[in-house]
Amino acid sequence: MADSNSPKQVNYDKKGPLVVKALKERHFDAYYCSTIEEAKEQALALIDKSKSIGWGGSLSLDETGILPAIKAGGYITIDRDTAKTPAERVALMKKALMADQFILSANAITADGIIVNLDANGNRVAAMVYGPNNVIVVAGMNKVVKSVQDAVTRTREIAAPMNAQRFDIKTPCKVTGECGNCKCPDSICSSMVITRLCRPANKIKVILVGQDLGM
Repeated sequence: MADSNSPKQVNYDKKGPLVVKALKERHFDAYYCSTIEEAKEQALALIDKSKSIGWGGSLSLDETGILPAIKAGGYITIDRDTAKTPAERVALMKKALMADQFILSANAITADGIIVNLDANGNRVAAMVYGPNNVIVVAGMNKVVKSVQDAVTRTREIAAPMNAQRFDIKTPCKVTGECGNCKCPDSICSSMVITRLCRPANKIKVILVGQDLGM
C-alpha cells in the first residue's frame, strides 16, 4: 500500500494529472490512478469481456495484478505462454496483432504526452500502432521524463539493460548492466516507436499510475 503522505506520492499525485492533460491534448484517452488498486480497476473497466485480448510482455501488468486478473477472469485471451512449441508461440503472437484489444506498458512517457517504446520482436509496438481497435497502456510515474531525448535515453540505458537480466540472451548489457549499443542477434533493442499522437482519437487509452512500476 502506497504512503499517500510520502513526498514521492504527493509529487506523483500533483504531476500525474498534468501528464494526463498533455496526453489528452494528443488525442489519447488518459487516466491518472494514484494506487495500483485503482489502476487495476480502471484497466479492467476498459476491457470488453466479449472481445479478444492480447498483450505484450510487461512487469507492470504483473505488478498491478491486471494480467493475472485477465488470465483468470474469463476473458477471451490470446496467450502466447500457452504455446507448446516456439512455432506455436510465434503464431499466437501474430494472432494477438489482430486481437480486438491489446494491453501493454510503456518504456517512457514524456511530460508533454509522447509515448516511447522499444521492442525486440516488434509485436508489442506493432499492436500498439496498428491492429487492435482498443489499446491500453499502463505505466508507472517512474516512466515519466521531460523530453523525447530523455525518453530514448531512459529506454536504452535504463529499461533495456534491466530487462535484459530477465532473459537468456547474450548481449553486452546482460553482462555489464550497461547499454553497449550492440548489434547482437539477441539484442532486445530492435524497434523503437515514438507515438506523438493517437490516431484515431481515443483508440489508445493510457493509465498512468502514481507508483514505480516495471523497469
